Amino acid sequence: MLNKNVIDEINAKVSDILQNSPAKDIERNIKVLLSGAFTRLDLVTRDEFDVQQEVLQRTREKLMILEGRIATLEAQLNPRTAQSAEPTSAYTSHSKQDSEDIHEK
Repeated sequence: MLNKNVIDEINAKVSDILQNSPAKDIERNIKVLLSGAFTRLDLVTRDEFDVQQEVLQRTREKLMILEGRIATLEAQLNPRTAQSAEPTSAYTSHSKQDSEDIHEK
């Protein structure tokens, strides 16, 4: 069996060779290049995206509630025209349009 010191010495030499090899330099250069490109793209992390998605969902829910309240108030002011108003269908069409707008950007 090989001596433990010999194995450790071989491991150290291989590590030194890999540290000083051109492949390591290429890897470092690619990492720097990609990092710079990602910085210029102004990307957000997945956590930031998820938070904004939750905020958007809560905002849509509040909008739906407010549209319902407006429809109720309009119905109290003018009962004849309120029968033709449908706040949920209006929200649905806005929601579909918002979704299409987001995907176009």
